Amino acid sequence: MTGSASPLPLNLPGLDRRFSHTIAVPGRGLDEGVHRDWHYLDTGDELARLGVPVVGTILAVHGNPTWCYLWRDLVTRSVQAAQSGSPAWRVVAVDQVDMGFSERTGIHRPLAQRVVDLASFTDTLSLTGPVVTLGHDWGGVVSLGWAVDRPAQLVGVMLLNTAIHHPEGTPIPAPLRLASARGVLAASTVHTTAFIDTTLALASPALDSAVKDAYRAPYRSADRRKGIGGFVADIPADSQHQSFSELERIAAGVAELDVPALMLWGPRDPIFSDFYLDDLVERLPHADVHRFEGAGHLVAEDSPYADAVLAWLGDNIDRLTNPASTSPRASYALARSGVEDPLFTPLWHRLDERRDDDSTAVIDMSTRGRRSPRQVSWRQLSDRVDRIASGLTAIGVHKGQRVSLLIPPGPTLTAVVYACLRIGAVVVVADAGLGVKGLTRAVRGSWPDVVIAESPGLIAARTLGWPGVRISAARLSKIAAAALGVSHSLGDLVAIGADTLLPAPPLPDDEAAILFTSGSTGPAKGVVYRHRQLSALRDVLASHFDITADTGIVTGFAPFALLGPALGTRSITPEMDVSAPRTLTAAAVAAAVRDSRAGIVFLSPAAILNVVATAGDLTQQDLVELERVRTFLSTGAPISAELLASAGALMPNANPHAPYGMTECLLVTDITLDGVRAAADDGDSGVCVGAPIGSNRVLISALDAEGRAAGAPSFQAGVLGEIVVSAPHLKDHYDRLWLTDRAAVRETGLDTDSPGERWHRTGDVGHLDHLGRLWVEGRLPHVIVTPTGPIAPVGAEQDVEQVSAVRRAAVVGVGPHGLRQAVAVVETVRPTKRPGLASPEVTAAVRASTTLPLVAVLAVPQLPTDIRHNSKIDRSRLSQWADCVLAGGKPTAP
Repeated sequence: MTGSASPLPLNLPGLDRRFSHTIAVPGRGLDEGVHRDWHYLDTGDELARLGVPVVGTILAVHGNPTWCYLWRDLVTRSVQAAQSGSPAWRVVAVDQVDMGFSERTGIHRPLAQRVVDLASFTDTLSLTGPVVTLGHDWGGVVSLGWAVDRPAQLVGVMLLNTAIHHPEGTPIPAPLRLASARGVLAASTVHTTAFIDTTLALASPALDSAVKDAYRAPYRSADRRKGIGGFVADIPADSQHQSFSELERIAAGVAELDVPALMLWGPRDPIFSDFYLDDLVERLPHADVHRFEGAGHLVAEDSPYADAVLAWLGDNIDRLTNPASTSPRASYALARSGVEDPLFTPLWHRLDERRDDDSTAVIDMSTRGRRSPRQVSWRQLSDRVDRIASGLTAIGVHKGQRVSLLIPPGPTLTAVVYACLRIGAVVVVADAGLGVKGLTRAVRGSWPDVVIAESPGLIAARTLGWPGVRISAARLSKIAAAALGVSHSLGDLVAIGADTLLPAPPLPDDEAAILFTSGSTGPAKGVVYRHRQLSALRDVLASHFDITADTGIVTGFAPFALLGPALGTRSITPEMDVSAPRTLTAAAVAAAVRDSRAGIVFLSPAAILNVVATAGDLTQQDLVELERVRTFLSTGAPISAELLASAGALMPNANPHAPYGMTECLLVTDITLDGVRAAADDGDSGVCVGAPIGSNRVLISALDAEGRAAGAPSFQAGVLGEIVVSAPHLKDHYDRLWLTDRAAVRETGLDTDSPGERWHRTGDVGHLDHLGRLWVEGRLPHVIVTPTGPIAPVGAEQDVEQVSAVRRAAVVGVGPHGLRQAVAVVETVRPTKRPGLASPEVTAAVRASTTLPLVAVLAVPQLPTDIRHNSKIDRSRLSQWADCVLAGGKPTAP
């Protein structure tokens, strides 16, 4: 059945009917000589009524099987933004013909026709001003077709999950194969609501029933669903399809677009996966990209996309309103174009210097059938690095490509890392401690071109569908290699690259590595470092801790496990499961010190706990070996003076240090045990982590009454606020997390800022004291906003932990924001059997220990902590649990 546009139903949740319009559009192509009625949403009249000047138009195009209702939040939020004084963007959101409440034509409309249709619509609407396109699903393709054809009007493109290219010979996603199969297509898309229902079910969290009903409203009958079937039938599965050439034309045109671009992505999309995002990033390398972890195909429903769109438009207002003033592609290339720097020494510099040195560089403590640790000389390591680098080059790996490494620390991982760095490949390092789910997020999020792994990683890659050409660390049988999809082994690369010359080395400002955070405060984030920043980290380590060729380091902390060769000193990782630092024992540390004659020991807090707990297993000879250590570092999270002293006691000649840092900036401040003890006499609240080292700087952004870090960053002492840091080795950016990166960057406005100096909001709260030392008092999300102002938890937790019956404590807030009350949750020395209210005796002692008024004291068998950082208590989880318990809920374990 064909006919004019249908009237919009009443009471569609979230959609103001004032924005609903229809227009008769002269047909072109298949519709030549015929007018078609289009339904669309348009904020133009409302903006005119408000009397605000319009800077441009957002042309929003839905996909299949949605309609312009998809864009209702943007329609509403854009008007609200204009009312509040932000630049006003008119939003025009179309219902493509045969879809939504636009006319049903009864004609199959291939991709080329839909691009023509959209152009006819915008011409009829006299859309002449600057236009930013916005598309989702197949609306993304159609909007990009319009964008490619209208360069004079186009000033920017924005995309939600979509695809504009599919390699020939690769099957289209399984859900689409099923929907488009003969005998299934009509049944699933037209005769029934199966396709619509399946699409709506992809939302996470689930859509409200009224919202689902609104999406179904234009598609109540089979006649009104023919466009849905037509869209599915128009998916170009191969080069024989009638829309294949048009899709290829659009894809080629997109690669030439020189306008600002934004991509907002739902990684859980079973149709438009990160595979298609990676293709788009290659075509639009200058685009700002944000992956909303947890979001899927209906990313507009799963995430605050409208706020992101408006924020991006605001950030880019100059470039969008003055498009002739800049070339985004040229600006992107210039920002990332490296120049030779005679003062720069790359991370592999020491390997080149010591390539004829037969002394030990790396020691492998994993015996695996050997009676003694394997020692690799500088000559052997340098040769291995060159051979693997040549092999990678021979099989086509080149500068800028990403290589995910799933190999435990040791000589093999060290050689592969330096080989990748040498040819300019970007190493992707995600700790196995993230777990299968976290690793999958990390690998798929970074979308590597190559995965180099041992068998467990290869099995995971095959089973979970991780991207990338697979290379095995060890040689596999032909059957095993075929089963795991392995194309080469490292041994093969050494042979293949024998006659291949190494490429020119990367430049200082080329990307070098993506290191994933621990995931203890949300999904792990990929932190991008450039070669210059990694070299700066090496230099600050070497200088501050006086590391020389004779020092030797034991690295029980994964981020530093690979820096030995860069520092020019021998290195060793103790026998342990590096994905579970708590597996490290005191005896293993002693053995590593013995075999490496190391003077420095790096450990994480989680590892220290077990090292101290297993100290009773040390032999007299172990104790003698540990006397060799001159410097001991606890890195990864602040720890108490008591724990630092306990670990230091095992190394009596070592000076214990507790540096403060994070994956984004691995070393910020440092303090010794003596410094911690001296600081304790000053009576400040929190954990003192010392003063900035090298040229690092630390500022505090004061918290306001709502607990927000709203104050101008300053050096003022005694002010509670968010910790803001700057350093030469500060990360460059987060990978494909534009919003996260945007929120983490802070302008200080200080006259002392050097050109190009960057500042990072850490998310930690604390204060500076009168000597410029930093005191960490918790995380920003854990600040308790009370009626009298914000309170950080760590100081009160330290007070509570002085109670003899308390092993560990967490102070969290309960109640509504702004009116929250403090609750202490304790893990007692004598473990409680059932979680709930603490005993009267413990409660009285805890309340007496602190000046902070506590509305309750709760006891649990064990405080929930991050799997990799025993010292990082999950306060958010405890807060929710305490709220539930005090509201009368069943006191199950948090």
